[in-house]
Amino acid sequence: MDQRARPTEINLHQKSRILEVAFDDGARFRLPCEYLRVYSPSAEVRGHSPSTAKLQVKKEEVNITDLQQVGNYAVKIFFDDGHKSGLYDWDYLYKLGRAWQPFWFDYLEKIGAAGYTRTAPDPFETMKARGELPSELPARIAANPTETTEEAAP
Repeated sequence: MDQRARPTEINLHQKSRILEVAFDDGARFRLPCEYLRVYSPSAEVRGHSPSTAKLQVKKEEVNITDLQQVGNYAVKIFFDDGHKSGLYDWDYLYKLGRAWQPFWFDYLEKIGAAGYTRTAPDPFETMKARGELPSELPARIAANPTETTEEAAP
């Protein structure tokens, strides 16, 4: 990510449960509410170390009820399950958008290993079926990535 990339638009599509974020470098990401919820940057979810992280399950139907900008660096997301303790800074939102596929597959693998089966269609597959792309990168970024998306999940 260009260290100076900042959002130019943030649109919540509550009916489809998608948060759409456009950045000033031309990137645009469509992030399902469930994905944002299970990858909340809060200590409640991530823990204070990887060993204390709490796997999030039963979040298939979660939606966002409110967004509040925090200074010039982040957004606080309020979910309808009561979760509201994580601050999504611009770099983290960009990372979630750019690396959605390895992060999502890692999550699916973890819940499967824990014996949990999702009860709703995959939100990324649903989005693609509507003709929407989860991630749109400008050609110059897509052709010459400056960071790998294979890094460990947040």
